Amino acid sequence: MKEQLSGGERSNVSSQKRFKPILMVKIVIGLAVAAGMLVLGINIGNGNINMSGSGITGLPAKLDYSTVNQVYNSLRENYDGKLTATQVLNGIKEGIAASTNDPYTEYFTPAQATAFSNELNNSFSGIGAELGENSSGVLQIIAPISGTPAAKAGLQAGDLITSINGQTTNGMTVDQAVNLIRGKSGTKVTLGILRGSQDLTFNITRANITVPSVNMKILSNNIGYIQISTFANDTSSLAQKDAQQLVNDHVKGIVLDLRNDPGGLLTAAINVSSLWVPNGKTILTERRGNTIIDTYYAEGGDILHGIPTVVLINGGSASASEITTGALHDNGDAYVIGEKSYGKGVVQQLINFGDGSELKVTVASWYRPDGQNINHKGIMPDETVNLTSQDAASNNDTQLNAALNYLASH
Repeated sequence: MKEQLSGGERSNVSSQKRFKPILMVKIVIGLAVAAGMLVLGINIGNGNINMSGSGITGLPAKLDYSTVNQVYNSLRENYDGKLTATQVLNGIKEGIAASTNDPYTEYFTPAQATAFSNELNNSFSGIGAELGENSSGVLQIIAPISGTPAAKAGLQAGDLITSINGQTTNGMTVDQAVNLIRGKSGTKVTLGILRGSQDLTFNITRANITVPSVNMKILSNNIGYIQISTFANDTSSLAQKDAQQLVNDHVKGIVLDLRNDPGGLLTAAINVSSLWVPNGKTILTERRGNTIIDTYYAEGGDILHGIPTVVLINGGSASASEITTGALHDNGDAYVIGEKSYGKGVVQQLINFGDGSELKVTVASWYRPDGQNINHKGIMPDETVNLTSQDAASNNDTQLNAALNYLASH
């Protein structure tokens, strides 16, 4: 099975021309971008890239760069500023990717490629605390992650963040705060904290942190709960382990929480779906135009098949999470509750070049087992339940409650 962004096995692919060996992995990231087979003709069987011919895009094998050189020379002779050859080359590569007008096709510099990989696998350098806002819009610590610098320093759930490195957090968004708190491992960040009536200061040394992509617990009435934050390299093994634990505990039902899951590795989506969907049943098909180029099937080990299951989705559920939702729903293995999903029905392939840079390029569209492509449409739940900001602030999870009510009656 060839790999897509969505992960799994990686196939070494070498070019017949001057390119260094590259690594290609298929992904189905929703809100980030993934990568594909930009190269003109690809023999999947042996991994050889044929640079001759016009390829699937219809582009010529060679481009006339004379006009590009004209722009470069004009820039070199007239630009009033500092510019390096590396910046120019990266700009050209980024421009080639951007010429597709496809939001999911993108060139990454080596540094950007590393950041993308870290984000995909929930790995980052920071303090290890989940941030959010309270009902008044003030930044707060939702929870420090056990064993991380945040927990070791003594941060507590509910702590209000008043400043970061001396900068007030008034009007600051969660994303802005995260960007300020994250930084190179070994460096320090200073947080001003309001805990009740106490003004506290924490000087915390950042560290490299990897957050597991799967969280499992047993809810009341022996209902299993599995939350997948992203479909990463560790997702398949963690989900398999947690699924076996739920079977051992003889749970009466399962909630699979895919809310705000932007996607990830295709193999992870297939492996998770295969925990429910019987061996040989269709998970998804890939098409170029009206031609089916590949079909992915459940790969056995359906240990959760037959256990009543609810999948929770919302507008942040994209790509790999939509593949899993569609596979479980269309094969009769789950009931879907929540809000319409994001709607990303295309597949990318990640091409890793020898210098550490990467290209993410769209290679195909994917379709649910029932034949639907959800691109720009999303998946409509069987039961629509909205979660308001007021509900979230008061920890009233109306969607989870609806799932528990459904399972209680089935």
